[in-house]
Amino acid sequence: MIEPLRDMALAMQFMTRVPIRFRSLDPSRLNRASAWFPLVGLFVGGLGAVCYRIVVPHLGRPLTVLVVVLVMLIVTGGLHEDGLADCADAFGGGWTREDRLRILKDSRIGSFGAIAVVLSLGARILLLATLPAGTVLSYLVSAQVLARWTPLPLGAILQPARGEEGQGGRIAGKTSWFAVALGTLLAMVVVCYFLQFSAWRPIAAVSAVATFSGMYYQRRIGGVTGDCMGATIQISEIAVYMCGAWMR
Repeated sequence: MIEPLRDMALAMQFMTRVPIRFRSLDPSRLNRASAWFPLVGLFVGGLGAVCYRIVVPHLGRPLTVLVVVLVMLIVTGGLHEDGLADCADAFGGGWTREDRLRILKDSRIGSFGAIAVVLSLGARILLLATLPAGTVLSYLVSAQVLARWTPLPLGAILQPARGEEGQGGRIAGKTSWFAVALGTLLAMVVVCYFLQFSAWRPIAAVSAVATFSGMYYQRRIGGVTGDCMGATIQISEIAVYMCGAWMR
């Protein structure tokens, strides 16, 4: 029983800035811990949902979703936004595979990265504010869960573009299909509970995002990195909100 708890704690430690005080957390087990990434999404989405419930009676929906997005950004430490920015700079400005990998390692944000982050934040805020009032919380939680499922198939199918270097090297090419199956089961149960018969649309959308982004990474850099996974998480979250907003 203690091993799954360690893996859950490691997944939480990796994907959030929540202080985890758990003995014997081994970073090399991150490929096993990735099975619990959807539960991390449930935590982040649940925190956002609680924040929404508390704030919306006082500020109204537009300002409330701004607060919610900022709270989730603080909890995750901007981890996925950083990945999106690095990917935008690398794929937007890199002419060769070596250029792209070099830019991915650069901690500085260029014009492509800044534009991508602004567009991502703006899209999430606007789409959440556009969703029918009765579906906001369901799509908010489901988006966090489904988005954090995407590293599982990417890690199982693609090899690390930079070898063992970086956090992505602990997941890419090392994620077992058992971890994918467990993470998929967890994600599907949560999303189907919240969205019921509408769940197939965001599930299909996120599956498509994971598939096409994985094909893109393979073609451009010959594998995947942690930044690539972060970028896919961001795009997937937006795709889920788009499914809810499109239904109006």
